[in-house]
Amino acid sequence: MEQNERLYQLSTPLLADACMRLGIPVRCAPSNLQALEPDMHCVGRVCPVRHAGSVDIFFAALEEAQPGDVLVIDNGGRTDHACVGDLVAREVQAAGLAGIIIWGLHRDTWQIHETGLPFFSQGHIPTGPVRLDRRPAADALAWARVGDWIVGKSDIVAGDRDGVIFLPSDHLTDIIEAGEAIKAAEERQAKLLKEGKSLRDQLHFKEYLAQHSVTPSYSFRDHLRKIGGAIEQ
Repeated sequence: MEQNERLYQLSTPLLADACMRLGIPVRCAPSNLQALEPDMHCVGRVCPVRHAGSVDIFFAALEEAQPGDVLVIDNGGRTDHACVGDLVAREVQAAGLAGIIIWGLHRDTWQIHETGLPFFSQGHIPTGPVRLDRRPAADALAWARVGDWIVGKSDIVAGDRDGVIFLPSDHLTDIIEAGEAIKAAEERQAKLLKEGKSLRDQLHFKEYLAQHSVTPSYSFRDHLRKIGGAIEQ
């Protein structure tokens, strides 16, 4: 199975836990940046762009994009206008990209819904850009800010119903392997729960309490790592 296919099988919570397990910064988009529809899911290389009021910058980004990339738009988290409508969404889809993620708002919600393109934003508003700013510097297609994070073409993005997370491509193999291990452990635990074995029993919680009473610095996360359990990292 190819790397992107393996990545697609992992939810954003699993990817966040994998980053925590590996000591990699967990770079999540703001919590209000959500999928247009709950079942939308995309993964791909970040195709960054910083918006300044005109759609031409998106077309310029598409000239450099590769099929399977995800267009990540920095509109400064602005809430006074939308920076993307259905025609841009259709152009992105026609270019073979895997989705759109906006730190900002969109419009033409129904028409975008009809495309089926995985689409994530902070919400919607009827108006387009209310003013034309000076176009960003020459590096407008080199990086984008999303909330607290600056991301670029060396990053991978994943989005699903829980939100959006950015991953460093140079650690992607390790993140996928850790995510798959966590997923397998959680599936085993869920199966045993269905069979009537409580999570406390599975995770030897009484043993943890006994050890913690003797060694207060012994945390539950230390205990989980010791026994190979998964519920938090």
